[in-house]
Amino acid sequence: MRPSGRKLNELRPVSIETDVTRHAEGSCLIRMGDTHVLCTASLEERVPPFLKNSGLGWVTAEYGMLPRATHSRMRREAKNGQSGRTQEIQRLIGRSLRAGLDRVALGERQITIDCDVIQADGGTRCAAITGGWVALRLAVNKLMKAGDVISDPLVDPIAAVSCGIYAGQPVLDLDYPEDSDAGVDGNFVITGSGKLVEVQMSAEGAAFTRAQMGELLDLAEAGVADLVAAQKAATA
Repeated sequence: MRPSGRKLNELRPVSIETDVTRHAEGSCLIRMGDTHVLCTASLEERVPPFLKNSGLGWVTAEYGMLPRATHSRMRREAKNGQSGRTQEIQRLIGRSLRAGLDRVALGERQITIDCDVIQADGGTRCAAITGGWVALRLAVNKLMKAGDVISDPLVDPIAAVSCGIYAGQPVLDLDYPEDSDAGVDGNFVITGSGKLVEVQMSAEGAAFTRAQMGELLDLAEAGVADLVAAQKAATA
């Protein structure tokens, strides 16, 4: 029995509220159970120096957690500098979103995705990727409506979900009680067409078998399909 009472293959309740900020070119608040992440997309008509005059666009990301996103207050990273965890997660978000992007079609401009965790209950990086794509989609829609891009640079949706082995059973979409006690923990980034972008898996307890990895991948594929449907409904 899972702590939440969910079935082994059941996502937490998912909601995606769009246009939640006034100034960003794209924004959403994604809720996956008690994990809530604010995602915004900011457009700049320039690219990093290493891409200047290349004709290629760029998508990058920043990630952070508010001090009381967790059970006890964390110090703001603005005071202490970014942790290695934060740097790793924001690089993952950027890599993931670029996997579904035609950088030529975007043109020589940059879109920055900011992912701010308001409340954390496990799976924050996955929620950030899933919500980040929605914010990106909305920003690109504005570019297309204005005629600034001719063809859609977003060639495939990108979403992510966690899976793991909890109490000896493979489960989808770990919340904090499961994540903190999982024997195996994994994050799966998958495109809308079912292609793998990135898989992060580690044994927190006993080593896992290839067959168990396959079970977790099957759960992730089904979960991402549901998340992509929610992304499309939110941006329709």
